[in-house]
Amino acid sequence: MIGIDELKFDEKGLIPAIVVDGESQKVLTLAYMSRESLEISLEKGLCCFYSRSRQQLWLKGETSGNYQHILSITADCDRDALVVRVRKDGPACHLGTDSCFSYPLWQGEEPEPFSLERLYALLLDRKERRPEGSYTSYLFEKGLDKILKKVGEEATEVIIAGKAEDRRETVYELADLSYHLLVLMAQLGIEPEEVRRELASRHIIDHKVKQEKMA
Repeated sequence: MIGIDELKFDEKGLIPAIVVDGESQKVLTLAYMSRESLEISLEKGLCCFYSRSRQQLWLKGETSGNYQHILSITADCDRDALVVRVRKDGPACHLGTDSCFSYPLWQGEEPEPFSLERLYALLLDRKERRPEGSYTSYLFEKGLDKILKKVGEEATEVIIAGKAEDRRETVYELADLSYHLLVLMAQLGIEPEEVRRELASRHIIDHKVKQEKMA
């Protein structure tokens, strides 16, 4: 572990901080910290930055409620940049998007790795634009009742495949169910992060229960 005195702040007394989602590993934003804002961040366990435009300290989430709970802070080899891993309470960008980095400049031929977040973003796009010929658009056009019906149907298919102990078919049906659940989430405005936080809270509770039983 290193200390703050080993960090190299620039001529304005600032150090860049790359904020990364501790769950998805997505880059959320690039901000700057002064020595004071870093000390506040360490004390509170919450991201506190220095706003270069307003020339003042800025506790992320103080007005929006979208706090960023710090999981770890790591300096680079030159000690002049930081990576801050966080658990966020809401969108990282002031525009309301999950990340500030939402505007592609160039895309190579190799596709980006699959993630639930990318699929969810695609579903939101389908919900907004409703391109013709898209099955997802069809579901959003039909509305909540249709989506719920499909979730029920796919859940039944999972049960049938699981009961038959058909591993390959169960995986296939689980994928179908997961897709329709994400469509339902998009319809209701439920972010994947909300479900992840709920699962994390249950894991903690379950751990405590196990500890109590063992005692």
